[in-house]
Amino acid sequence: MAQGMKRLGMPIAAFLGLALIGLIGTSWFLNRDALRQAVEAQIRAVTGLDLVVSGAIDVSVFPGSYVSFHNVRLKGGATVDPALQVDVLTANLRLLPLLLRRFEIADVMMLRPHIRVVRNGNGESNWTPFVETIARAMKPGAENQVSFSEIRIQDGVLNYEDATSQVSEVLGDIDLSLAWPSISRSFAATGQFDWRGERVDGSVSASDFAALLSGDRSGVKARLVSAPLKLAFDGALANRTSLMMEGTVTIDSPSLRNALRWMGQSPPGGGFGRFALKARANVVGASVALTNVNVELDGNVAEGVMTFANNGRQTLQATLAAGALDFTPYISTFRLLASGARDWNRQLFDLNSLSTTDLDMRLSAAKVTVGSTRLGRTAFGANLRGGALALSVAEAQMYGGIAKGTFGVARSDAVADVKAQFQFTDVDLHACTSELFGINKLSGRGNLNVSLVASGSSPFGLVTSLDGTATLTGRDGAIAGFNVEQLLKRLERRPLSGSGNFRNGSTPFDTLNVAVKFNDGIATAEDVRVEGPTTRLTLTGTASVPAREYDLKGVASLTSAPNAPPGFDLPFVVQGPWDDPLVFPDPESLIRRSPGAAPLLDAVKDRKTRDAVRSVIERITGGGPRPAAPAAAEGATKPN
Repeated sequence: MAQGMKRLGMPIAAFLGLALIGLIGTSWFLNRDALRQAVEAQIRAVTGLDLVVSGAIDVSVFPGSYVSFHNVRLKGGATVDPALQVDVLTANLRLLPLLLRRFEIADVMMLRPHIRVVRNGNGESNWTPFVETIARAMKPGAENQVSFSEIRIQDGVLNYEDATSQVSEVLGDIDLSLAWPSISRSFAATGQFDWRGERVDGSVSASDFAALLSGDRSGVKARLVSAPLKLAFDGALANRTSLMMEGTVTIDSPSLRNALRWMGQSPPGGGFGRFALKARANVVGASVALTNVNVELDGNVAEGVMTFANNGRQTLQATLAAGALDFTPYISTFRLLASGARDWNRQLFDLNSLSTTDLDMRLSAAKVTVGSTRLGRTAFGANLRGGALALSVAEAQMYGGIAKGTFGVARSDAVADVKAQFQFTDVDLHACTSELFGINKLSGRGNLNVSLVASGSSPFGLVTSLDGTATLTGRDGAIAGFNVEQLLKRLERRPLSGSGNFRNGSTPFDTLNVAVKFNDGIATAEDVRVEGPTTRLTLTGTASVPAREYDLKGVASLTSAPNAPPGFDLPFVVQGPWDDPLVFPDPESLIRRSPGAAPLLDAVKDRKTRDAVRSVIERITGGGPRPAAPAAAEGATKPN
């Protein structure tokens, strides 16, 4: 066996030696000019671009078979500016055809290429001749079949310019491998590149590359992975008259806010964290229609349909339904009141996000949470167009009742013009008034209608310009802070004996009617009436919305029957902050009701009596005017 191996190895070694000698001899006698011209012709045939070499040309046959062109430009025949500039373009040759004196390119490597893509208003670009040539060459039966098996790009830069949409983008540090369809009809590209400071891994594959280049339908799979965003598409693509795509799209992002900022958008307010979307996509030109949408944002999950268009201005339309929604993250950065204080927040609004995108959304949910507010089944819409935001609530189960209304914000430079109209029907008055107005002294059930307009650059600016009306009707409730019936009965018996603590207990009522008018932040009580089983209250006066203070006067009355005249009246005053006002009776009325103190009050109103009383007080206390100090002696000696 050993002798047989020797006999077999000798011919093989001889053959390899002859092949090596032939290869070396071929490298000596090879016509390098013909090789260079053949390579240039093949590149021109494949790409449709003219090869312009300004630098040196390196030709090697052994040990490596390649041709390297330095400082190369590729451009179309009718264009002036080059579509592609390469520092070093290396064409690796197939070995067997080279031994037979045929020059065939196996693969191409481009070192530090500078790719320039310019798209005009007609949708064509400076790469259109390249695409058309590739499409013709890859058709079955074409004379010049594409022979490249791979094109590698290392440390490349791509500049993209679109004159129609005014878009200019730069992709840097491109490392890309293109699996050219020399045998099969499929095409694949994988690699990495830098875009806006982030490294992106990408891959794309086409089942029929020739059909894709011709604009016909072809299966396409694409994937982009970066730190801010992951995107995947699996479907079909065609581009006859306009771009058409149909398939399944999946988007995932740990922070939608960071992803939008990476793409040049400015998301508003808070929230916009974890985001995921899966849908069936249908793309026609610049419009994207999504069906069977399953979207998740900040823990909120919804299903429905969405449409996105970018025809000069970005427009988003959506109709979604959810089981439970939490809007707390989106209002977390918006505060009406200053932190830890009773004053309104004076921080300026950021209204830039109102002018970036047009929005038309319809949303419904079984449960909605907004801060501490809990809503039941809710259906509302949001419309943002031209910097004006309009929110409409068709119906919401809120505060134990039903709420409807609209809320609008229009931008005028840095000033927000706000309009609000809401109707609350059969709601819990304590929850409603405490959350909307910061008043926590009221309980019961009732109806509330609000119509307000304001303009300002901060919450404080809005309340100082507040205009409008508000009406409230309540039933079967109470006003916390004082017991009117107990107080009136005590003061009726002994007006000056001391009334105790006015700020304890509560006053029940059968009906409550409140009508308030707002003008420049001042609320004027036009009609305030409280009817209870044994008491009746009426109020007049004002309340300052900017200062959040009351300045009211009222009359409390004891009634023996619902329609009977009042038996005992007591004027009172309500003053102080909204959350903790002072309520105290009018002292003059108490004095007049005292049999012993009323004559004294009448007496001190007389001037003579008042002067006599003052004289007696001054004698007792030693008060009164003091005599002037004696004048200094006229002959006082002056200091030297």
